[in-house]
Amino acid sequence: MAASVARSQLTPLSRQITAKPSQSDQTPKCIVRFRPLNIPRRFNVTVKASINRNDEKIGGNNNKTAPALHPQSILDDDDDEEDAASKDSLNSLPRPLSSAQFSNFVSDGSRLRVAYQGVRGAYSESAAEKAYPNCEAVPCEQFDTAFEAVERWLVDRAVLPIENSLGGSIHRNYDLLLRHRLHIVGEVKFAVRHCLLANPGVKVEDLKRVLSHPQALAQCENTLTKLGLVREAVDDTAGAAKYVSFEQLKDTGAVASSSAAAIYGLNILAEDIQDDCDNVTRFLMLAREPIIPGTDRPFKTSIVFSLEEGPGVLFKALAVFALRQINLTKHFYVFLNQIESRPLRNQPLRSSDDNSGYFDYLFYVDFEASMADQKAQNALRHLKEFATFLRVLGSYPIDTTIVP
Repeated sequence: MAASVARSQLTPLSRQITAKPSQSDQTPKCIVRFRPLNIPRRFNVTVKASINRNDEKIGGNNNKTAPALHPQSILDDDDDEEDAASKDSLNSLPRPLSSAQFSNFVSDGSRLRVAYQGVRGAYSESAAEKAYPNCEAVPCEQFDTAFEAVERWLVDRAVLPIENSLGGSIHRNYDLLLRHRLHIVGEVKFAVRHCLLANPGVKVEDLKRVLSHPQALAQCENTLTKLGLVREAVDDTAGAAKYVSFEQLKDTGAVASSSAAAIYGLNILAEDIQDDCDNVTRFLMLAREPIIPGTDRPFKTSIVFSLEEGPGVLFKALAVFALRQINLTKHFYVFLNQIESRPLRNQPLRSSDDNSGYFDYLFYVDFEASMADQKAQNALRHLKEFATFLRVLGSYPIDTTIVP
């Protein structure tokens, strides 16, 4: 059966995409483990929160707001008590915070409040809990909402994805780093492990389609193709699990985390269904104030700068680091690029001497040095001599651990 990817009716796409993996990609790099159907359902869930259109690598860099989902359920008379308990269970979960709700947001004030984008069960929630154990994780509808929540003192920190080892950069968050005045105070790397989820009693052979974020579906392409499942893209992984649970779908599964399975009462039919085991997302920890950089452990510094147009100008900029033997970022898992360039917003197309046009570009660079190190300070002084713009986004400890 040919596998296809189509946008769900919840958030329709303009076209249908047919996935045809290459011959060399037929064998997954990870071992998929299928579970027996003996896991009890914890509780049913009623979905009232919206699934948000955020095109992130594990969830969103598109800032468009998806239409809210308000599916209606007709309760069976024999299941009234169970469904009533389901509603109570869902109502106890935190709702994603939107900008319109800032004035009504109330925290218990007893723990560090950390914003993340998504709903309960999202990979971003797990990253926030790794970054700040025992924190009060606050779900937000959009990346912008998380930035604003920190700036407006509604939360203390934000933990947001910046790049994925397979999907690349989350460009939206690069833009938001420049637009807002938050500081990077740390990083956390999180290994993404996708699971195939379904309602209790549903077997793998019962499934005809599967819902998830487009990136998650792409990362599990080989496994889903072998199972012959039609793939339908929705706004996030945890939202897909929530929807499958509420609708009590018997022919539809979701690709999401094991945490989402526990929260929404779904069974895990198969674990580690991603095609590449080296699927790691790097998150940034953001705060209103910077930390004081040190030299007692490995530090990383993130900067953004722009340059005048001209031959060899980027080479000249990078030479300020090479001359002082400062390495651009290298990870245990190598993330997309050591330099990220973005067009400078709100700037017109400029003319050069040969009448060809060009845009000013911003360059995002991470380098392995603390701003407490004299050679790092000298490098930035040198760069500032010819850069048209330079800003230090943060100097922070390097995360050397990866949580599976």
